Amino acid sequence: MEQKEAILIMDFGGQYSQLIARRVREVSVYCEIKSFRTSAEEIASSGYKGIIFSGGPDTVYDQSAPKCDPKIFSLGIPILGICYGAQLIAFSLGGETDSSAVREYGKTEFQITADSLLFRGIEKESVCWMSHTVYIKTPPAGFHITAVSATCPVAAMENPERKIYATQFHPEVEHTVHGKEILRNFLYSICGCSGDWKMESFIQSTVEQLKWTIGNKNVICALSGGVDSSVAATLVHQAVGKQLTCIFVDHGLLRKGEGDEVERVFRRQFDMNLIRVDAKSRFLNRLKGVTEPEKKRKIIGEEFIRVFEEEAKKIGHVDFLCQGTIYPDVVESGTGNAAVIKSHHNVGGLPKDIGFTGLVEPLRYLFKDEVRTVGTELGLPDTLVWRQPFPGPGLAIRILGEVTEEKLSLLKDADAIFRDEIAKAGLDRKINQYFAVLTGIKSVGVMGDGRTYDNTVALRAVTTSDFMTADWARIPYEVLEKVSDRVINEVKNVNRVVYDITSKPPATIEWE
Repeated sequence: MEQKEAILIMDFGGQYSQLIARRVREVSVYCEIKSFRTSAEEIASSGYKGIIFSGGPDTVYDQSAPKCDPKIFSLGIPILGICYGAQLIAFSLGGETDSSAVREYGKTEFQITADSLLFRGIEKESVCWMSHTVYIKTPPAGFHITAVSATCPVAAMENPERKIYATQFHPEVEHTVHGKEILRNFLYSICGCSGDWKMESFIQSTVEQLKWTIGNKNVICALSGGVDSSVAATLVHQAVGKQLTCIFVDHGLLRKGEGDEVERVFRRQFDMNLIRVDAKSRFLNRLKGVTEPEKKRKIIGEEFIRVFEEEAKKIGHVDFLCQGTIYPDVVESGTGNAAVIKSHHNVGGLPKDIGFTGLVEPLRYLFKDEVRTVGTELGLPDTLVWRQPFPGPGLAIRILGEVTEEKLSLLKDADAIFRDEIAKAGLDRKINQYFAVLTGIKSVGVMGDGRTYDNTVALRAVTTSDFMTADWARIPYEVLEKVSDRVINEVKNVNRVVYDITSKPPATIEWE
């Protein structure tokens, strides 16, 4: 995909470092993320306007810690190192790093101690987000300190002549009060970016790239009816039209009434080639007796692909599989040195003998809110664009323990009630994701004059801008009360409803 200008983000394995990409694009600058192993020669030939070194979980002076090609520092391209990236700059260029006696984590006050393009327009005293044990003890020769905190002697440093800048704190995190301005200063004042990244340009360049990649070959799209796969399908359809066949696998793990809705929207409204596969029994048989979350995801991911392969044989030769993979899927499934939090069915669950020439993932580097913006630009209806996010494994990962037809029926009813009451309260656009979970816990209750020993349903609702971090939604008590009353009275075999008030981190949004 050709852009007039681009920033390279070098990934050193930080789980939340991918938020840097989100923030860069937020200020209208295109960026690409590549491994820390990327050579200086490749970087030089790509014409990047600047480079950002991400954070990472490693200790910079460990022999096994990720290091970049040292020639990068001599390219003359502006560099911004963040956290581990800052420590790497210091370590690589002759400065001193050491382990701190006091770990600095969370919101931290810092002071700007010198004039700097990086901090232009920023208050001298502000709040940032720190997350480190190792610190920069002495900057390399030619660098000077530009910010400090109470326990960090080098909160920021720079060598303007070499165009190398570093912050020990994380400007990409919302808790850093002026983080966006700091990144903007780097991108515009130091790198000289003009800000030509717009969704219209993304759509245009992506459609052109898809035309070039696919040519006159055939594509199958893994359509779930969710926001991601719907936008991905529409982009591919715009590029190659009837060369695309959408396969909708109704695995029986969808929300109440969704199967019919998906078929109605894409077959009638968008006139796409659509095959609906009734695979409920097949999936439930494979999930029988399985309780471990990762195993569920792997089984469902592999079964998805097998269904696609079988359908592909029926319609003739198929070259590409299109999927609605988005950035949080990739990050949480582990990239570079990052830890695997959970495998996503369209990332970690892909079997090696996939049976297609290649994958088409037009949304792979977009966050959820960006995907919605693309959907709106493409003219998709609001009901689809703002549809509740739904994981590929479906309700299987919202049922803790073994998945059975009876549990599915119970959860579908409870979830439908929750979504209905949220919409009635006018909260459906204010809460980014909300759903019910069948916890697998049974407890004693009293209904009428009798004792019960029945299921516990948990309600989960979060607010987030990027789905990498999330806070639990403050739903009014009266709304929660209505949901609880209806679930207890309308759904059989449930006698207790609880509300999950855990943020991400430490929890994930889904329970499995």
